[in-house]
Amino acid sequence: MHIDTLICARWIIPVEPHGLVMENQAVAVANGNIVEILPIDNAQQKYQADTVAHMQHHALIPGLINSHTHAAMSFLRGIADDQPLMEWLQGTIWPIEQKWVGETFVGDATELAIAEMLRGGITCFNDMYFFPEVTARIALNTGIRAKIGLIQIEFPSAWAQSSDEYLTKGLALHDKLRNERLVTAAFAPHAPYSVSNDTLEKVRMYSEELEIPVHMHLHETADEISQSLEQFGTRPLSRLHQLGITGPSFIAVHMTQLTDAEIEMVAECGSSIVHCPESNLKLASGFCPVAKLIKAGVNVALGTDSAASNNDLDILGEMRTAALLAKGVAEDASAVPAATALRMATLNGAIALGLDTEIGSLEPKKSADITAIRLDTLETQPIFDPTSQIVYAANRDQITDVWVAGRQLLKSRELTSMNIDQIKTTVTLWADKLSSPH
Repeated sequence: MHIDTLICARWIIPVEPHGLVMENQAVAVANGNIVEILPIDNAQQKYQADTVAHMQHHALIPGLINSHTHAAMSFLRGIADDQPLMEWLQGTIWPIEQKWVGETFVGDATELAIAEMLRGGITCFNDMYFFPEVTARIALNTGIRAKIGLIQIEFPSAWAQSSDEYLTKGLALHDKLRNERLVTAAFAPHAPYSVSNDTLEKVRMYSEELEIPVHMHLHETADEISQSLEQFGTRPLSRLHQLGITGPSFIAVHMTQLTDAEIEMVAECGSSIVHCPESNLKLASGFCPVAKLIKAGVNVALGTDSAASNNDLDILGEMRTAALLAKGVAEDASAVPAATALRMATLNGAIALGLDTEIGSLEPKKSADITAIRLDTLETQPIFDPTSQIVYAANRDQITDVWVAGRQLLKSRELTSMNIDQIKTTVTLWADKLSSPH
């Protein structure tokens, strides 16, 4: 039988079934989808492939999913470190954005972010930023999978002047992406403190009508809770619940400030949470109670947040931090095992984004979004459990190859659809502009 690609690997970790590790197996790929996973010897007899990749020192995992980021903020990496969230936003980030953010800024910065993510094994990202049509175009050009946030915020920006204009432009972009396989849309109201009830009600209505998710920062800091109590007389999650926003298609990002009753509410609503451990730690926002959420049955995915608050777009690193932090917060070494951390970075992200029938695990008929990690380096030897080595010992430089819908976008650490030298030149020019006092 003729196929496009046969990837033969020392280990395959499909994520579903949970905890399974398969040895000396091959993934057969045709028309962008996984056809079969079977022993290497059988695969070589059964299939004639245009391309055969031999990964005798590698583990294959589902492509990593960055379930929350702001790709274009990569140009602000390191520009305002070591500050609390609101001081960081109001004192530095928002003024810089008001001065510089436009189509060119977003396009150039998104290229940098996508290059970094692909080199880190990320095959899909969920974005929230201005000029989302530009982010969508760059994603389509590079071949990465993306969920593009249709940003909603009450204050004017270079992209839109009113909440109605944000909504109109967002709906137009959703319509434009309607028939795309790799790049789709989600509503992205910024946060409870920056979006009105009227706007949120419109978002809920269109989300239900168009059947697309709603992606929002929520319960990120104690200050956010205090503001909500003062302004609305209730906590942000309760306010959103009263407005009908919470539900299976709702993606709540951060969630560091949660009561036991709120955890139960999230579980009952079927909402997903995106945990951004490193950004939360760096901004001292608080600790997401991951172990309690998982125990309650809540779907918890992983995100990096932006490179401005992290300062990298490294989901492999987030897995390690998430697993270790959860153990410390819960005072339980078994709180988030390695297999669970990997699931948070793959299948749980797909569930949150409504893409779990297509990506998130290595299974026949699913899209061939695959990441290969080399494990024969000194830093990951000896290997008793490849999943544990990936979560607790490996780094993203060991990610050598990446496929999205069967198309190889990273080959032996080299990007196939992007020009790194050109990106570096562009970054240098922007760094000079952004550091100029004028």
